[in-house]
Amino acid sequence: MNIVSIGGSDPSGGAGIQSDVKDLQLLDAHALTVVTAITGQNTSKFGLIQPSSKKIMKDQLDMIFSDFKVEGVKIGMVYSSEIIKTIHNSLKKLSIPIVLDPVIKSTTGGMLIKNSAINDFKKYLIPLATVITPNKFEVEFLSKSKINSKKSLKNSVEIIQKLGSKNVIVTGLSLEKGKIADFVKTEKNHEFIIGRKISTKNHGSGGNYSAAMVFSLAQGKSITESAKFAQKFTFESIKGAQKRGKGITITHKKIDKLQNLLSKSITNFIEIKDISDRIPECQTNFVFAKELPKSVNDIVGISGRLVKSGNSVIKAGNLEYGGSTHVATAVLEINKKFKNIRSAINLKYSSSVISKLEKSGLVVKSYDRLKEPKRIKNKEGSSIQWGISDVLSKSKTPPDVIYHKGDIGKEPMILIFGEDPQAVIKKISKVFS
Repeated sequence: MNIVSIGGSDPSGGAGIQSDVKDLQLLDAHALTVVTAITGQNTSKFGLIQPSSKKIMKDQLDMIFSDFKVEGVKIGMVYSSEIIKTIHNSLKKLSIPIVLDPVIKSTTGGMLIKNSAINDFKKYLIPLATVITPNKFEVEFLSKSKINSKKSLKNSVEIIQKLGSKNVIVTGLSLEKGKIADFVKTEKNHEFIIGRKISTKNHGSGGNYSAAMVFSLAQGKSITESAKFAQKFTFESIKGAQKRGKGITITHKKIDKLQNLLSKSITNFIEIKDISDRIPECQTNFVFAKELPKSVNDIVGISGRLVKSGNSVIKAGNLEYGGSTHVATAVLEINKKFKNIRSAINLKYSSSVISKLEKSGLVVKSYDRLKEPKRIKNKEGSSIQWGISDVLSKSKTPPDVIYHKGDIGKEPMILIFGEDPQAVIKKISKVFS
């Protein structure tokens, strides 16, 4: 997935282009960048601003959109009317998610947009936005109204909606002790998304939120789903904030080792030749469990699926703990007996594939869903647990593969297990590479 970040350069790495590149890489997207201005700033103070010329701005945008398939755009610092109009002319015909993060003022004190550019910001950029993500100060600044109640908040947001953006999310509101709220206002609905509050001053959280927001929207998620994802991502970034300089901390989302390894293995899987032919009708999930998992919430999986798209396979969803139910349940069950087995993937059933797996030297087992007790069939989510348990009751060594040939209304399936995702990939590669 290619996502363009349009914004200023922050040499401290706390916000701006540098922060967006880090965030998008963590989210497994490729970050393309268009630099609107070079700033001088650190964790304590703000220095100078050198805006990009209209000529280099247009050239950056032309080069990006003539070469890459772009699936989302995030707009941050824009600074001048010239830059704003150049961005508008390049993006006005796009039909992809555009998230506008209206950075007015730096956390360290610098004004990031000229006063003379405010009207053009409202006229040319707000109407382009799929969603605009201001904080309380930015809403008050843009709406020219004071927020001191839920009613005044709603009224201020509606003023911004009238400027052209149907969706507005006001981030980081403090409504009750120990909680943070994001106010989501769409064309038809409004709601508060409540999360845990970390009481600290930091550099970069607004950018973290908007980067996660555009990534989620580019995956086809709704405004509300994306807002929940962005809030969670931002919370983790604030939680991991680090004191790198002499001033305020810089937000930092720690890399989850399980998610990182699973992500790399998913990329390896997608690159296997003709692997799209092995995706079942129910699609594929790929999971990786913590040591001694107690529930599916201890197992990383794809919140959507690996889905067939033409002759390719795409990851539709994010890597999340609890992101899988069926494949995760299989791992949970096999891990009870064989503690080293922590990963699995499901593939389309084929007798020829089973034959190849057996010939490759893997331990292949099966269970018969036609023999499944009625009480199990009638209990949602119990079939896999029963099937795996049935196989394991007759196994002294961990199986590499467990399959079944289906039942009425139930698709046949192959599950391939391993100590970790790379072990699973190695087993798949014995047959499909």
